[in-house]
Amino acid sequence: MFVCGNQACGASWEPDEVQIRDEGQGLMFRCPQCGARNHVVARTAKDGSTSYRQVPASTAQQAPAKRSDAAQSKAPGKVPRKTTAHGRAKPASR
Repeated sequence: MFVCGNQACGASWEPDEVQIRDEGQGLMFRCPQCGARNHVVARTAKDGSTSYRQVPASTAQQAPAKRSDAAQSKAPGKVPRKTTAHGRAKPASR
């Protein structure tokens, strides 16, 4: 059972009454009554089923972090154009 974390609401919901999504801040469900965001964490059992447990926002797992610079492929940067003796860029060859 999930409980809305909004102090003014506090409504209780069964897992099949809410939609759990990742809205960019980790997994959460919106309270159907007041729309407040409530964080959850997913647990996968050995049989492959997934269950969700409500957690405080401060301990919720954040969205996956971006890959580190070392893991990203190094794309070549802009290649500077060659300049003429007059300091102007040469026109692109066709």
